[in-house]
Amino acid sequence: MRIRSFLTVSTAATAGAALLLAAAPQGLAAQPAAKTPVCKAKVLKLGAKQSKDARVVHISVKNTGARTCTIDRLPVVTFGDLDGAALPVPSGESGPYKVGAGKTVYAAVRTIADLKDPQARRVGTITVSANPNLNGRTFTAKQLGSSKKVKVWEPVTTWWKPSKAVADKALKKEVG
Repeated sequence: MRIRSFLTVSTAATAGAALLLAAAPQGLAAQPAAKTPVCKAKVLKLGAKQSKDARVVHISVKNTGARTCTIDRLPVVTFGDLDGAALPVPSGESGPYKVGAGKTVYAAVRTIADLKDPQARRVGTITVSANPNLNGRTFTAKQLGSSKKVKVWEPVTTWWKPSKAVADKALKKEVG
């Protein structure tokens, strides 16, 4: 009895699947759902430059590969030997962010709200990563375009955006 029940369910499932395949538009049933691959470190070119506003650093990642791939939607930005990373604004969880072949995406990082803050820490490097599973790239203060150390206190970063202007706008919206 169990075998017969199993065969009946199995036969019904097979018949149902055949009906779905027959009803699907031409060519659609034969194609599996496409998943965008995670970008490999070797196809990512990371950049960072201090903006005209000494409190803000623009970071970027370019997909130099031939295909669209994904990075984490939250950039990882750390400062010298300080503990922790810039907090994302708005707050959120990790998730995929598609970057087209040859395309660059941007984020704005506010390293400190008030340059005269007495609690400010000073660091000589900033490390940027497009994915928490990748090491990223470290930029010296000089490479950032600053001859001095970078002041840091309660840093925040936007999510990746399609342009610097959109990243700046998102930062202003979230932190003023």
